[in-house]
Amino acid sequence: MTHELTRRSMLKIGSAAAVLPWVPGLAGASRAAAAQAPGTAAAATTMLRPFGLEDVDLGAGVFAQKRSLMLEFLRGFDERRFLIAFRANAGLALDPSVVPMPAGGWEGLDGEANGNLRGAFTGHFMSAVAQAYASTGETAFGRKLQTLIDGLYEVRGALGNDPVLRTTAGKLSGTAVDIARGTYNYVALPAGTFSGLTSFTFAAWVRPTAAANWARILDIGNGTSVYAFLAQRDGNGRPRFAITRNGGGGEQVLQGTTALPVNAWSHVAVTLTGTTGRLYVNGVQVAQNTTMTLNPAALGALANNWLGRSQYNDPLYAGAYQDVNVWSTALSAAQVAELTAGRAATTSAGAGDALSLPMDESGGLVIADVSGKGRNGSLVRTWGKPSHPGFLAAYPETQFITLETMTTGNYNVVWAPYYTAHKILKGLLDGYTATGDPKALDLATGLCDWMYSRLSKLTPAVRQRMWGIFSSGEFGGVVEAILETYGHSGKPEHLQLAKYFDLDSLINASAENRDILNGLHANQHIPIFTGALLMYDKTGEERYLQAARNFWDMVVPTRMFGIGGTSSAEFWQARNQIASILKDTDAETCCAYNMLKLSRALFAHEQDPAYMDYYERALFNQVLGSKQDAVDPNFPLATYFIGLQPGAVRDFTPKNGTTCCEGTGMESATKYQDSVFFAAEDGSALYVNLFVASTVYWAAQHVTVTQETSFPFEQGTTLKVAGSGAFDLRVRIPSWARGAAVRVNGAAVGTPVPGAYLTLSRSWKDGDTVEVDLPFALRAERTPDDPTVQNLMYGPVHLVARDARTTFLPFSLYATAALDGDLAGALQPVTGKPLHFTSNGVELAPFHEGTTDPFHAYVRRTEPRVVLGSVDSGVANPARADRTTLLDDVWSGAPFAHKPAFLQRLASVTDSWVGAGLLAAADRDRVLEAGRRAAFTTAYAEAADLQGIADTARAAGTLSQGAHTNLRNRLEGALEALEAGNDAKALRYLQQYLDHAARRVEDADLLALLSLGADALTARLRG
Repeated sequence: MTHELTRRSMLKIGSAAAVLPWVPGLAGASRAAAAQAPGTAAAATTMLRPFGLEDVDLGAGVFAQKRSLMLEFLRGFDERRFLIAFRANAGLALDPSVVPMPAGGWEGLDGEANGNLRGAFTGHFMSAVAQAYASTGETAFGRKLQTLIDGLYEVRGALGNDPVLRTTAGKLSGTAVDIARGTYNYVALPAGTFSGLTSFTFAAWVRPTAAANWARILDIGNGTSVYAFLAQRDGNGRPRFAITRNGGGGEQVLQGTTALPVNAWSHVAVTLTGTTGRLYVNGVQVAQNTTMTLNPAALGALANNWLGRSQYNDPLYAGAYQDVNVWSTALSAAQVAELTAGRAATTSAGAGDALSLPMDESGGLVIADVSGKGRNGSLVRTWGKPSHPGFLAAYPETQFITLETMTTGNYNVVWAPYYTAHKILKGLLDGYTATGDPKALDLATGLCDWMYSRLSKLTPAVRQRMWGIFSSGEFGGVVEAILETYGHSGKPEHLQLAKYFDLDSLINASAENRDILNGLHANQHIPIFTGALLMYDKTGEERYLQAARNFWDMVVPTRMFGIGGTSSAEFWQARNQIASILKDTDAETCCAYNMLKLSRALFAHEQDPAYMDYYERALFNQVLGSKQDAVDPNFPLATYFIGLQPGAVRDFTPKNGTTCCEGTGMESATKYQDSVFFAAEDGSALYVNLFVASTVYWAAQHVTVTQETSFPFEQGTTLKVAGSGAFDLRVRIPSWARGAAVRVNGAAVGTPVPGAYLTLSRSWKDGDTVEVDLPFALRAERTPDDPTVQNLMYGPVHLVARDARTTFLPFSLYATAALDGDLAGALQPVTGKPLHFTSNGVELAPFHEGTTDPFHAYVRRTEPRVVLGSVDSGVANPARADRTTLLDDVWSGAPFAHKPAFLQRLASVTDSWVGAGLLAAADRDRVLEAGRRAAFTTAYAEAADLQGIADTARAAGTLSQGAHTNLRNRLEGALEALEAGNDAKALRYLQQYLDHAARRVEDADLLALLSLGADALTARLRG
């Protein structure tokens, strides 16, 4: 038998054990002492301030690597692509020889929901580039910002102008009128143009420039009940004529067979007479309907007669028109065929007798009618001119106007216009901070002036209704951006404007700690509380602070996934629902981005370490893992949703780019360092919040602090001070970091308490070094709604199982667990792959690796037998109705400082299960015997632990000096015997120890603890 320690080291262990709070009767006092222990941070009395990105440099490591990938994308993406939609909306010319292709996805000219969110990603891009510029100083980023600022300034000036008629080469001789994508222009024809037509022919040359379904070549009607239209493509991509007096359900239809080509001329014609309608494309009949009972005359007087616009909210037609004609008769097939060879005026049909528009204008806003009827068309814009000169957007102001009368959301009509305004405003503010260009601030101030001009005219009830609508009323972090503008402008109207965005139903409920989150759209509401904190700073209204604080507690941890994210299909469910909602639309990345912003803001106010514990979890896992470890010239490669169901695969190119989450992904990747360090507002303290290789330049103290670490691949960090000054250095000890240690210039200092800040107060000198040890341990976190579904954490790192199966993987961890509660025995490191392990037959990897490998963020815990320290008790692991097991109860008390503490927990839990009728008494005895025989560490170390418990009790006054001395003498005899390998002699000393303890120890809890330890050691030696 061999023993690893000496008597001298035993005395050190005994002394160290004296500070651990596991002795019965002393636990409460010890926790209180720990809370007030020298070096732990006291309650905050001052606000903290983050450092600017320019004041913190990232060092080598995983964050710098991820950032470099995003910087490469930002450098290569042509920022002018974002200006195209803005310029089109303002009627500015787009030179195809200079202007690149438009940005796609949501930012596209004909993106999702008719492009109703255009401009938002532009703001994200500006913020990301501004952050990159601040962090790196690269002039390329400054130039990109300048291009966008200058471009947007030109756009705002042009938004108040009349539409501009533009021309292109026609199919026939001469020019054609060209309506550019995104201009919101169309041609309005006079009322009565189609009145009284019982038979008619419509014919035109068209060249669409966008493959937009339902875009109208012609549309006449009185809204969405009575109308007739010719669409370039229907929902199936085919040309379609329809006429109705009873809305969509009563349409009489002519449907073509083949889509009209984009960027190519086609001749289209519709004839209708009697009950027969025909549709022609390029002179060939493609559809006929002989049961049509309606004609324009049957529709009555029509107010709207449009070329290019729909009675519905369909995309406007984009493209060219030439030789548009309407006849009051149905032309023959031969006559229609003639129209494809030249202008109508040169054919046997002649120019249209009801309307004839050659479309050969070179300017102005009038489209001349040569039919003799004087029915000139007018080039108009759907929304007129802005209500205030500060308006700036890539789509019409009508989205904002329509929102004011909406009662239910419809993103095809209105899609979060104030959210878009926020992103543009914030991008401008970040651009101003980075470049100092006064145009950027002028644009931002004007945008706030415009918002005030609209919202100040509305009643509080209207505003409350607007902000409560999903998702049309979503406004993101607009309050933060408005208050930032207010900080520059000082205008009282801007502070009042920020108040207009109070969603009182949510803010008041949260201030009262009433959880009403179930069913709410998550990312629509998280930024409200960051704004509320800033409103608290400006107004002193306590409800804002209380609401933000309570809201955070409603999300963390009750609605939080293991990676730190929240939301399911963008919405919140009821509290404590995690296992039941694991699917491919979990953890929207924007939610994590905004929860980080809120957490850092709360921490700046209150310095509760829990905020930074959460920040670390979400940053090191979801946010890092939301960026793919690759570069693409067209995409930032960032996730929208993160599937957390078994076998999920991350999608790094959602919706073809330019989504909100790809935008926040760009921003996150260019500001990783923004919360590593904070400083007290009065300059008295520097907070080290996160363990990231970095250097902070603290001007207030003329000090530089460099953090050297490869964390999380290294379990700790080193801080080096350059310069000198008297201040507190406050180092966060994460809640997961049991056994943390801190040394200043090589000497141990303080008492690190998990979940607290260790304060080092001294006059710092150039060259001082602080070393922080943060041991990682494996822990399995149960989901609240199914304790068998668990995620695995290793220190701050969320480990995922790489496996393509789509059912939960069975995982056992207890059988190999050490008796102190350390589960690391279940992990086998993979050589050459840091933070990769094998366990239960699969490979585990850190979530932050941005791969497309299928993975399991959660596993199914399966612990069929009670095995303790590899000693099998032979007893099946019983479970309650809620699926928690006996072993779950035992290990929920971990970590255990020593064998007696573990045995005490084991006895207490098994007694409880026997009392509840869930465990037989005989099985309890078998479990207890297995626990006594299981190794905690070495037999020698377990004996040393007993001495430490006695030392602690003596120091606390619960053990007399005489009893303490006698117990120590007998234990030293046992230790000497163990050193000599004489187990029989050690057993005799242990029996004497037990006998003496029974006679001399008066404290029943202490006696039980000492007896458990001595009994267990005896059972183990008898083995």
